[in-house]
Amino acid sequence: MFKLTPLASGSKGNILLLETDATKLLIDVGVSAKNAEERMKEVGVSFEDVSAILVTHEHSDHIKGVETIASRYDIPVFANVETAKALLEMGMKDIRFTIFTTDEPFIYQDLNIFPFSIQHDTMDPVAFTFKKNEVKVAVCTDLGYVTSLVKSHLEGCQALVIESNHEPNMVHASARPQVYKTRVLGRQGHLSNDMCCDLLTHITHDELTHVCLAHLSEECNNPELAHKKSRAVLEKNTKLTVAQQHSVSECILVN
Repeated sequence: MFKLTPLASGSKGNILLLETDATKLLIDVGVSAKNAEERMKEVGVSFEDVSAILVTHEHSDHIKGVETIASRYDIPVFANVETAKALLEMGMKDIRFTIFTTDEPFIYQDLNIFPFSIQHDTMDPVAFTFKKNEVKVAVCTDLGYVTSLVKSHLEGCQALVIESNHEPNMVHASARPQVYKTRVLGRQGHLSNDMCCDLLTHITHDELTHVCLAHLSEECNNPELAHKKSRAVLEKNTKLTVAQQHSVSECILVN
């Protein structure tokens, strides 16, 4: 059994709880420690039961509360070398790191975890697939371009949390500075709704039971539009939800 619950998703902070029968992990803690504690209390999970925090990259909306939560509850932080170095350079000294290697799988408790490389403007950003027995799920956000490597890793998933960040015309029309627009629309920025749909078209299959659209821009996207576009390319039996920034989102269950 897999249970994935986005506790917060978007440019103001990201944190996702992944549970199996034997394991509870957090993927990123990009909200304040207080906010993280409130969200965990809402879903009825104690930090004392969380065995690890996995970090995708060093942007603040993914690591804001990592040090406080990790030190307060004595939770190890899993990261690759470059991300760990970046956190240390930011002054996060009170972290007990466990280092993984990008593009090399590792086993942790009852999970086979594969951190794979993605295109984003940080030192060594990763997304993750998780396998237990014959079930595979993935969490993949903060990428400006879908490489063949990304496609290959996301094939065969039963559940997927995937970025659908923006509509390009809304980015261009926004009041954001040009440097922001160039970054978001670039190959190391974020996935647009249409790029997300292109990816889903490639990897959709009959056993993909749930897709959750994540990291939506509040200013440069529309949840209903993102949902409509992705719904059109998925199998009818695939459930589609949208992760929320300011509230706990619907959980994803895969047996």
